[in-house]
Amino acid sequence: MRKIDIYSHVMPSRYLEIMKTHSKDPGIVKRMSNLRMLWDMEARMEMLSQWPDMQQVLTLALPPPEALGDADASPGFARVANDEMAAIVEKNPKVFPAFVAALPMNNVPAALEEMDRAINQLGARGIQVTTSVNGRPLDDPEFFPVFERATQVHGVPVWMHPFRPASQADYPVEDKSKFEIWQVLGWPYATSVAMARMVFSQIFDRLPDLRVITHHCGAMIPYFGGRAETLWAQLGSRSADEDYSGLLERMAKKPIDYFKMFYADTVLGGSASALRCGLDFFGSDKVVFASDCPFDPEEGPMFIREGIRSIESLNLTEDEKKKIYLLNALKLLGLEDELRQPAPEGDAR
Repeated sequence: MRKIDIYSHVMPSRYLEIMKTHSKDPGIVKRMSNLRMLWDMEARMEMLSQWPDMQQVLTLALPPPEALGDADASPGFARVANDEMAAIVEKNPKVFPAFVAALPMNNVPAALEEMDRAINQLGARGIQVTTSVNGRPLDDPEFFPVFERATQVHGVPVWMHPFRPASQADYPVEDKSKFEIWQVLGWPYATSVAMARMVFSQIFDRLPDLRVITHHCGAMIPYFGGRAETLWAQLGSRSADEDYSGLLERMAKKPIDYFKMFYADTVLGGSASALRCGLDFFGSDKVVFASDCPFDPEEGPMFIREGIRSIESLNLTEDEKKKIYLLNALKLLGLEDELRQPAPEGDAR
């Protein structure tokens, strides 16, 4: 069965050099510089040849442009990233059918311009944002035009990637996070927080067609779905310094139903039980296959292999698997017409 990996990462060489020059995080410089599959596309394609039925949608690896430069510098960094990803797609469209635009989110007017350019001129099929913009929440009103433009003008989805730096401590009395907790546990928490802030800021009421793809299968939300449903049904009962009266009445849906409007990918390190939880929460129409390539212990193939194994182990129907592997991605990418076109002779995909 043809598969589209909707959340795989690259860091083109020109952007890699920008990151090395401007990043203030030596840990992330070390990590990105040592992952050959991020920037060596020939090696990447050779690795992917063992899955001839799979294609990868390209997203920019962290750090995002706004983490590398101020509002004057970040637009140029985003342009480099998007130009380079577009060139990879143009050169190898059968393996890399699409890319997702990076934006300079610390400069919203420039982000809107770059979104227009990347989609209209370069063919980007969506935009990527991180769960916070240099520490600012995504429900800050300044960022609303980005979601509005993506949804109402371009009709493209939003890839939301977790971001929490090592400098963000696990406890207030400490200076930094230890044992890489900031990533392993901090990133799912950051995703869950961003989802909740979007729900309660009523962005889905204002933009009912907004499509947001969450990394790592909706993070904490599916596992804590029961807790989220029952406790947020009592919103305000535990708060003395905030007045939430009337918020639930103003929301068109129950809070838990908004969480189910998000999309979720299958990046769970190969855990079939976690994927089952995510599927039970979101449903097979909202779950998309993804690998997080190349961020696994084998630097590329492991998460692909184990992700496929986790899906195949759940005894899903063929229709459910086809949605997860292919159909949901084609709809999100606006490529449904591919299903109505005959495959080129000799091309099983």
